[in-house]
Amino acid sequence: MAIARLNVKTGCVGKAAAHAEYIERDEKYAKQKQADLEYSESGNMPPWAEENPKLFWQAADLYERKNGSTYREFEIALPRELNPEQRLGLIQAFIAQEIGTKYPYQLAIHNPKAMDGLEQPHAHLMFNERLQDGIERDPQQYFKRYNSKEPEKGGAKKDNTGKDYQTRKDEIRDLRQRWEEISNRHLERAGLDSRIDMRSYKDQGIDKDPEKKLLPSQAKDPEIRAALTRSRQADQTLKQHGLGDLSQDLVQIQQHRSLVQDIEQGKAEFKADFEQFKAQALQQFKEQQKLEQEQVKLKPSRGMER
Repeated sequence: MAIARLNVKTGCVGKAAAHAEYIERDEKYAKQKQADLEYSESGNMPPWAEENPKLFWQAADLYERKNGSTYREFEIALPRELNPEQRLGLIQAFIAQEIGTKYPYQLAIHNPKAMDGLEQPHAHLMFNERLQDGIERDPQQYFKRYNSKEPEKGGAKKDNTGKDYQTRKDEIRDLRQRWEEISNRHLERAGLDSRIDMRSYKDQGIDKDPEKKLLPSQAKDPEIRAALTRSRQADQTLKQHGLGDLSQDLVQIQQHRSLVQDIEQGKAEFKADFEQFKAQALQQFKEQQKLEQEQVKLKPSRGMER
């Protein structure tokens, strides 16, 4: 059976540009581009960001309200049974179905090696929930509050307002169901017997604990991989003697330690990157103001024109 996984994440102000660089394998992640970036694209960007989607995410970080979200992301496991062309067709069909022409988005397909040595293709689909309405706005206006009476004077309307927790939960459940359906159609079309099932083991009536998820950095660590192998072997021995599943504690401890280290490192890197970005944006703004002031001084008065 193909792997079934679709996670939904959100990003706050200050994280959009950095995350776009991560999925695009740009800037400090450039070394990974040749290693695991299989495909990337963007779509529905406003005119000022069509050629460079990075500008869109930078503007979101700069102009979105402080407690607002700059993006949502679908992180999706793609069936390894499909070849690169087939899985690209699958994710593009999903984008057409779920995103359409509504939201600006950026897509990247990563394909690192899994712990079993085989492919691990997955998609990062990040998008902004401000609706495209055909009104041209500059970057600053784009992220302003929506004006329902005079839309051309306000920002683009956000499509995520007024939704409570239960509504969001139901939407994610329905989203996963639609991903299951479209994936299985593409697997069937490819002549494959594999199918995905987005239900939990419990809902499927399977008496099995879900696999422990490792970070990419952990999956590449030979010590953690060896520890996980020993842990699984120990689980089998313990279960044979009716002692339950105790050895997973080791992996959980290692995961926790590594996760804390990654978070702390990421926080420090993000803070430094964002401060640099703000300084550059402020400098550009000052230079533009200075240029405009000089142009005003050079403009001849009516008396001089005579």
